[in-house]
Amino acid sequence: MAATVRAALYLRVSTGRQADSDLSIPDQRRQAKAHCASRGWEIVADYVEPGASATDDRRPEFQRMIDAATLKPPAFDVILVHSFSRFFRDQFQLEFYVRRFAKNGVRLVSITQELGDDPMSNMIRQIMALFDEYQSKENAKHTLRAMKENARQGFWNGALPPIGYRVVDAAEQRGHRTKKTLEIDPIQAETVRLIYRLAREGNGSSGSMGVKSIAKHLNESGIRTRDGGRWGVDAVHKVLTRTTYIGRHRFNTKHWKSRERKPEAEVVEMAVPPIIDAAEFEAVQALLKARSPAMTAPRIVSGPTLLTGICFCAACGGAMTLRTGKSGRYRYYTCCTKARQAETGCKGRTVPMEKLDNVVAEHIEQRLLQPKRLEEVLSAVLHRRKERGAPNGAYRRIAQACD
Repeated sequence: MAATVRAALYLRVSTGRQADSDLSIPDQRRQAKAHCASRGWEIVADYVEPGASATDDRRPEFQRMIDAATLKPPAFDVILVHSFSRFFRDQFQLEFYVRRFAKNGVRLVSITQELGDDPMSNMIRQIMALFDEYQSKENAKHTLRAMKENARQGFWNGALPPIGYRVVDAAEQRGHRTKKTLEIDPIQAETVRLIYRLAREGNGSSGSMGVKSIAKHLNESGIRTRDGGRWGVDAVHKVLTRTTYIGRHRFNTKHWKSRERKPEAEVVEMAVPPIIDAAEFEAVQALLKARSPAMTAPRIVSGPTLLTGICFCAACGGAMTLRTGKSGRYRYYTCCTKARQAETGCKGRTVPMEKLDNVVAEHIEQRLLQPKRLEEVLSAVLHRRKERGAPNGAYRRIAQACD
């Protein structure tokens, strides 16, 4: 008697709105159960992905299913989907996973696109996947065009608004959808005005303050971010440089996958109520430019900074990153938490880069780079190269130099 086929259901909808309506996923489940019942398959797993795109594999339930399908032995024999587009809308990725499953004895089956395992069926599946990928890209293009026009007309497209604003229903309604706009949040807007005032005038006991000093002042004063967190340098800098606060919110500035900046021609400005006047905004931009903190991002692998990525703060465990002073004349390693949140986040030390680099280099030289140790290491390398028949003249010259 043949063993019962074990099936896993993968149910997905593309948007949160579809998931909230609770229509598509129940219908997919109903059809999947009927399909399994008609073939005598046993449903052993159920993976539901509400509001997730099928253009990549960054889906929690999808990854959980992949882990189960690639176990030795697999947790099920068949993955059942309503259509191949529910699984993936990328032809290359679809085929990658189909072949990966096949190596472990797992099949991908579509309820509405039943195919066999012969070469003709494989070709048809690939053609259908190409059409799904094309349709997905076309839909994305049309959706973005509609969202850009929506922004031009002053309506909010979704997502969390910048601090100082809240989303409200607009008076205009089109079809069954109510348009959204931004209005000023009176409480959070005061925090925004305070940040600009500190940047321009200081706190009364000092002159104009930089982003790090502002973050420290806010944290010490008990002023929290919108979600109750502590202020960091990045969050303060975003507030001080966002044109939204002078009534010009910029939409479509980055690619949503890579986060790379888009050309200015693709950016749309949306009119919103201003919190800061233009003159104050420009004054703050001039101060920021004059200060020019010149923060250098960590380059863990290929950068010229010796210890970035391998040196950590003893107080909080955060990575030590490079900071500069006096227009780049002085360079320091400092705790990344302290750099973002000042001493309210961590009281870790700041060490001159040259001093710490020299200490580490001297330690390595004394412990590892001794001629006798190097001679043993290079002799072993020469021996391996000789066994492989490779040229070793360069290694011999290095070994002789260590004598």
